[in-house]
Amino acid sequence: MLALFDLDGTLIDRQAALSDAVTALCRAHAFNTSIEQWLRAALADRANPSDFARLRTDFGLTEPAEQLWKEYVDLIAGAATCRPEVLEGLRQLRAAAWTIGIVTNGASDIQRAKLDAADLTNLVDGIAASGDVEIRKPARELFELAASRCGRSLADGGWMVGDNPVGDIGGGHQAGLRTIWLRGRPWPDGLHSADHTVDDATDAITILLNETSE
Repeated sequence: MLALFDLDGTLIDRQAALSDAVTALCRAHAFNTSIEQWLRAALADRANPSDFARLRTDFGLTEPAEQLWKEYVDLIAGAATCRPEVLEGLRQLRAAAWTIGIVTNGASDIQRAKLDAADLTNLVDGIAASGDVEIRKPARELFELAASRCGRSLADGGWMVGDNPVGDIGGGHQAGLRTIWLRGRPWPDGLHSADHTVDDATDAITILLNETSE
């Protein structure tokens, strides 16, 4: 069976990592509070090199945008962690013959750096980041790419686990996958409900393992 997972907010706590990375970047360059607030707002949902080009222009910074982006990538990757119990759950899924993929919105370099830092890379069979192809969830094409990179096809069915109602659950449903939602964000009116709703990634993994044993 195929299990696709979102990354940020599902397997890792992006908000905590983002906060730590922005704080460290601003301290390293003695940036003022205005720059720090700008970064927190601009990077709240996602981060791209273009954000740092805008930052440099808006505040007249002397540091090259490419340098700031690389520093940010290194900092947020270093702050990205996956809880031991989630890592163990993924190991159990692999032992139960599940194929595990990551489907995530975000720049390719930063998402893969986070996967490496959180010790997730060796636990997954394929990764599809929106920055790879400039296609974002909920587009079916990104789910197709993730399945393909796992050596599987959406036609065979599977599951999508994520915290974003539209991107993960709506997108997963449109891709023909069963879905598990990690509650937290507001649920939009009119959106198809998830097959299961849980509070933690470990609960989602338990559901998948139970599917294996049925």
